[in-house]
Amino acid sequence: MGIIIKPIITEKMTALGDKLGRYGFVVDKRANKLQIKKAVKELYGVEVEDVNTMTYAGKSKSRFTKSGVLSGKTNSFKKAIITLAKGESIDFYSNI
Repeated sequence: MGIIIKPIITEKMTALGDKLGRYGFVVDKRANKLQIKKAVKELYGVEVEDVNTMTYAGKSKSRFTKSGVLSGKTNSFKKAIITLAKGESIDFYSNI
């Protein structure tokens, strides 16, 4: 598996992409900003201006059912927000 796991396609990230040229990706937890910048440049062929990263911890979840309480945990992940140079854009829907 590579550095970039999947793009984040939400209403908020789509608005940021259209307005400010920022795109979000779920990335490998061990990747640093330079590796993320290089991976985006190779994968999409765009010039990356800035990379911001944030790490999300997994949360404990539980729910009540007929058979009792079910407990679990969500996965932790790392998110990267990529700012592209002026005039650059990424089209996630071109391969559909």
